[in-house]
Amino acid sequence: MPGPDPAFWRGRRVLVTGHTGFKGAWLVLWLRDLGAAVTGFALDPPTDPSLYAAARVGEGIEDLRGDLDDPGAVDRAFEAAHPEVVVHMAAQPLVRRSFQDPLGTYETNVMGTVHLLEALRAAPDARAAVVVTSDKCYEPRPDGAACREDDRLGGRDPYSSSKACAELVTAAYRRSFPGGAATATARAGNAIGGGDWAPDRVVPDAMRAGLAGEELVVRNPDAVRPWQHVLSPLSGYLLLAERLWDDRSAAGAWNFGPDPSDELPVREVADRTCELWVEGLRWTAAADGGPPETAVLRLDSTKAREELGWRPAWQLDQALGATVEWHRAVRDGADANVSIT
Repeated sequence: MPGPDPAFWRGRRVLVTGHTGFKGAWLVLWLRDLGAAVTGFALDPPTDPSLYAAARVGEGIEDLRGDLDDPGAVDRAFEAAHPEVVVHMAAQPLVRRSFQDPLGTYETNVMGTVHLLEALRAAPDARAAVVVTSDKCYEPRPDGAACREDDRLGGRDPYSSSKACAELVTAAYRRSFPGGAATATARAGNAIGGGDWAPDRVVPDAMRAGLAGEELVVRNPDAVRPWQHVLSPLSGYLLLAERLWDDRSAAGAWNFGPDPSDELPVREVADRTCELWVEGLRWTAAADGGPPETAVLRLDSTKAREELGWRPAWQLDQALGATVEWHRAVRDGADANVSIT
């Protein structure tokens, strides 16, 4: 699999929104290793502990705090960063939280994206932008087949539909304002890896349970999801930004999902994670699975594979092993700030 080109990223001014979150923190660590000049814009870390704090992600970057819901704050971030490349990852990322706070979810995921695109439209040096949405932006297919980029957008819960809205907003800006940065959307889901402490996700829940010596409680064990290590979609985002720099025809929607063999029920991932943890970790199904969620999510990533040469970095067993190893090592005193390149 071709990796990001260090020569492209060295010294490149990059604005990353959501850099205090799990995926954003890993992306900043990678960009730092590649030699990019990174500015991060986000709220404070969404969890405590956080990968952002544990891995000292803010060192060596311009670390700006602000809210996507505030267009003035977004404008100021662009003015400070003078970005050449923008990767927009800031979001309300949790399905269950979207049932508790639908208004806030739509404000951040939809209007926050509008504020980002407005600032991007006025950014004189910006040439490539990747807006990260979600595999959940699709209207679920009744046949359970893998979703392709030209499938119908939808979503049956506030989070999923907010991501479909972000896709529509980005496409509308791209068509209505054809100048400026070439802008694409990236759809991926169920990224796992060290340092994810988000609630209501099976692998982070397993890490918490293992560290606490408790039983893992699993919601919706029969739900099928596309599992992959966090570095897999991040490599896709970076390759996509490189392509956009010189090829405006790449501005569109892109899927970044695992091999079909890694699109598995939650129960299988829970089984494998418990086996890898070793220290007596077991799981049980929750009595109440919570709000309804899509039963089957699969992604067809043929476009990214054929046109970008992208491939998942690791298969699921290796991804789970690396995640368990990271958490056990950090528990035992290892440095969470790892080199990616």
